[in-house]
Amino acid sequence: MQSGKITALEMQKRNKERVNIYLDDEYAFSITLIEAAKLKKGQVLTPEEIEVLKNEDTINKAVERGVRFLSYRPRSVQEVRRNLAKHETAESVIELALERLINLGYLDDYAFAKYWLENRDTFKPRGPMALRYELRQKGIDNGIIDELLSGLDVFTSAYRAAQPRLNRLRGSDQQTFKHKINTFLQRRGFTYGTIRDVIEQLITEIAEDESEYFSENEEEM
Repeated sequence: MQSGKITALEMQKRNKERVNIYLDDEYAFSITLIEAAKLKKGQVLTPEEIEVLKNEDTINKAVERGVRFLSYRPRSVQEVRRNLAKHETAESVIELALERLINLGYLDDYAFAKYWLENRDTFKPRGPMALRYELRQKGIDNGIIDELLSGLDVFTSAYRAAQPRLNRLRGSDQQTFKHKINTFLQRRGFTYGTIRDVIEQLITEIAEDESEYFSENEEEM
């Protein structure tokens, strides 16, 4: 790589945030508008300066890709890392891009994990085992997981998870009811003790409010 004099700084037609750099009347590379604002026509760039500009632009592109990926929903650091790697971004560039995204406030694993648990609890309640597995898959530190799961109201989550199943099981006998609810809540990651308590609560409430909910063909468990 040789030194070169900047003979033109030309804004791209399709992307007004990028500028084409011409050295000695020939196109050399493009950089962001912010970085181009630091340059001027007639300036001579050394090989080292050219390399720094190109490297900086590579990192900026990775940061922009990360921001686009985050625009759909919050993500963990690990999720963004995997996304950048999928686009063949160099490991050194990924680490620098992640550092900038964290410093800019785009990435925060604690905030992400809290969002994930709140979202699950609202739309698809799951037990601690299932939630722990999901967060580990997303690269969340065990310390963060332990802290956030310690505040989880497991009984309430299991109770709310079971509610949509009640209409489907109307007219079944108690044995079938217990088996279906038990199987469903196990798949959602709840423990036997929590499931037992929820089933007992549901049966008590049904007995009080709907005397004809269960069929008469019941068998003792």
